[in-house]
Amino acid sequence: MRTIIIGGVAAGMSTATRLRRLDEARQITVFERGTHVSFANCGLPYHVGGVIPERSSLLLQSPESLASRFALDVCVRHEVVSIDPTARTVTVRDLTTGAERIEAYDELVLATGATASPGPSAEHVPTHTLRSVEDVDRVLAVLEQAGPEPRVVVVGAGFVGLEAVENLRARGAQVTLVSRGRQALSPLDPEMAAPVLRTLRRAGVDVRLGATVTGAEPGRVHLSDGSSIDTVLVVEASGVRPDRSLADAAGIAVGPTGGIAVDGRHRTSQPHVWAVGDGVEKLDQLDGAPTLVTMAGLANRHGRAAADDIAGTEPEDAVPALGTAILGLLGTTLALVGWSERRLVAAGRPHRVVYTHPASHATYYPGAESMAMKLLVDPATDRILGAQIVGGEGVDKRIDVIAVAMAAGLTATALSQLELAYAPQYGSAKDPVNMLGYVAENTATGATRTVQWHELAAARDDGVVLVDVRSPAEHAAGAIPGSVNLPLDELRLRLGELPDGPVVVHCQVGQRGHTAARLLTQLG
Repeated sequence: MRTIIIGGVAAGMSTATRLRRLDEARQITVFERGTHVSFANCGLPYHVGGVIPERSSLLLQSPESLASRFALDVCVRHEVVSIDPTARTVTVRDLTTGAERIEAYDELVLATGATASPGPSAEHVPTHTLRSVEDVDRVLAVLEQAGPEPRVVVVGAGFVGLEAVENLRARGAQVTLVSRGRQALSPLDPEMAAPVLRTLRRAGVDVRLGATVTGAEPGRVHLSDGSSIDTVLVVEASGVRPDRSLADAAGIAVGPTGGIAVDGRHRTSQPHVWAVGDGVEKLDQLDGAPTLVTMAGLANRHGRAAADDIAGTEPEDAVPALGTAILGLLGTTLALVGWSERRLVAAGRPHRVVYTHPASHATYYPGAESMAMKLLVDPATDRILGAQIVGGEGVDKRIDVIAVAMAAGLTATALSQLELAYAPQYGSAKDPVNMLGYVAENTATGATRTVQWHELAAARDDGVVLVDVRSPAEHAAGAIPGSVNLPLDELRLRLGELPDGPVVVHCQVGQRGHTAARLLTQLG
């Protein structure tokens, strides 16, 4: 039996190596059009910034090492140019010699990934993506030739674009970030993305939101807002799309997202053909609909699952995707899982929002860092619909706990019952995840009624009075205009100063506000 895999890196090599572990007798051939078949693509921006100083650190396996350890026939710089599903053959072009040949298969796996467009600046300004080791080589060559403090434009404010910004700044480049969106990192809700913009500008990044690159001339790009920017390099990170040209030509079905459609075992519409990786649709964990999630973890997992199916181990269908993701940006960590509030609103799905602002660990222990946490909950079932966290230390483990809770079907209030590791340098006796559960329970039972930040203006228009229960010093240092300052510790003695009618109380992070709300509710 012979299995041909088109494409390497995460999905393709996970398929190949897992299949070898399951079947020593099978002939396994991998065709990769690039120079490297197994490399750390998530580490590419960090080699640009010098965080990963050695290029060799990015190269995980070579054709020779894969042949030695796994008996794989890996052909780099070989591009599959067509598939004949009826004859069960592929046509392969050797990119070094230009020669073509036909290779037969018993099973075929597409791991062609996603592709990016070079953009309109490519003819006049060096324009590169950050998707391969060769891309990094080209980027570094331009930067080294440009000298100190080169001007660079990054197009796209998603994960790769922001990683590029951070690492270009680390090299001393003057960076302009151009994004067609009105915020950076569009998967975040706007209030959670606001710190991203502050972080970028504090680091000296020129941020141009709501703009696109419309053209270029030597050494300069032109934007849709009418401005022009001098630059020696454009890093194109405005997004990717499934690379499905081979699938289209072979008559393989495409799903509503534009990705290759597969069943629960990663089989395509053509017999004997599987597909895995970034170019393939996944099922969303919340609504079961097809979605595109371009994450390395899923690519590895699905490559393994396809190998299990080819080997006949009868694996279970793929687990739906949560879209768990994290990003480090200039000292700030941003993480998310599940749906955003924006997406829930667009889908017309009822939801309740919980915000907390805890510290990463016990505040009496040195080094605690603050974080902002947002939990989205189904008001009827208490199901966790999504979460977003922005902060410093400790963001990573909290988003992972919530992701596990979602995968396990735990409710929002059940977060309060999780027994999590605690020592003062690592967390708090009431961990931030526990606190989310407590607040979710209070809002679910009606113990605390809340008004969201975007609802406050309308509430005040309806006559609600805003009461700030922080200290006078905090109020004087900065307050919401028109709020009345009645400190929590004096509230019982100053009840007579409360205005008539409904009130909304607030503090700095929520704890004093909750206490004030409970006090005032019980006093009528």
